[in-house]
Amino acid sequence: MFTENLQPVSQIPGRYVLVFDDVSADAPRGMGIASLQDMVPSLLSSQGYDTTQYFPNLGIAVVGSEEEQLAEFQARCTDRNLPARVVPELRYYALTEPVAEDPDSFADTQEFTWGLQAVAAAHNQFTGKDIKVAVLDTGFDAQHPDFAGRTVTTKSFVQGEDASDGHGHGTHCIGTSCGPREVSGGRGYGVASEADIFAGKVLGSSGSGSDSSILAGIDWALENQCHVISMSLGADVRTVHPPYVTAGRRALEKGTLIVAAAGNNAKRSANDPGFVGAPANSPYIMAVGALDSALKVADFSARTIPGRGGQVDIAGPGVNIYSAWPGAERYNTISGTSMATPHVAGVAALLAQATGYRGRELWAQLVQESRRLPQFSVDVGAGLTRAPLSEDAQQ
Repeated sequence: MFTENLQPVSQIPGRYVLVFDDVSADAPRGMGIASLQDMVPSLLSSQGYDTTQYFPNLGIAVVGSEEEQLAEFQARCTDRNLPARVVPELRYYALTEPVAEDPDSFADTQEFTWGLQAVAAAHNQFTGKDIKVAVLDTGFDAQHPDFAGRTVTTKSFVQGEDASDGHGHGTHCIGTSCGPREVSGGRGYGVASEADIFAGKVLGSSGSGSDSSILAGIDWALENQCHVISMSLGADVRTVHPPYVTAGRRALEKGTLIVAAAGNNAKRSANDPGFVGAPANSPYIMAVGALDSALKVADFSARTIPGRGGQVDIAGPGVNIYSAWPGAERYNTISGTSMATPHVAGVAALLAQATGYRGRELWAQLVQESRRLPQFSVDVGAGLTRAPLSEDAQQ
């Protein structure tokens, strides 16, 4: 079985994220994304920065820079009444955990995974048809036979690697969110089985990536008008990382919901509840906790911390999740808040199809439709994500 623990947080030396949006009370009133698109690239170019690392849908740039060069650039921005918040570029990792034994409440059957049953997607009339779901992860095995005939768009944002999945994590997450519900000779495992798939490779074959690749993936998904973005990745930091405050809010404004893994840094059996890491701790990104098949919070699943952002918003099946895997192996069973996140993304696609809701409305509907659980909300948020019933559809 596949196992991987959250890696230590690391900053990338000499790399910085520049956020040109709502960064100061002195920022000019009415400075919108169109104004930023006009002003920022010329400033970056004049300072010698690579403008291909500017993401116009987000108003964010990622640059390699010496400190003196960066200070000069900040001064020039301030002179133009466009202060930029500068933070180090971080490295992120796929969030998976060792497989544990299943409790007895739900169980995989010959027909469906326990997760598909738990979120009420197994026999649901909604399939995510015509809804675009972007999964930003380690890529995708486009040759997997279960996805033959599906609409799949792939792109790599990892330098030197194509969009294929040399890790496995991305194919697994895409399988859960958008894989088939019916598999010849096997069990169905995909929630939104007819959604259009956008597989953005933002983590390399090692399972790690950085702000530049992740933000590029978000920008690409917004450019393609994806309705849902799923990110099963994280960095083990308590503080809210400013780029994802802006990116999450921009996405909601454009009608796109971002869901992300809350994190695997808890060890509840040792009385350590952990905390929600970045990017899920952005107040504009839906943070997903993990449940086992008895609908109890997983031992590794991170807990809400005080303050704006940093909360668990919702929970999904995340222990012993069976889904697609690259190559001859085809399938694998793994655990993590990474596995809970695509369950929520798939349900979001079903709700988007059923109701026509987008962005903030879709967020509210996910919360409203979730199944309340006896655990504390700091652990599971609104509860178990649940697919829509027929009466949720607009007439």
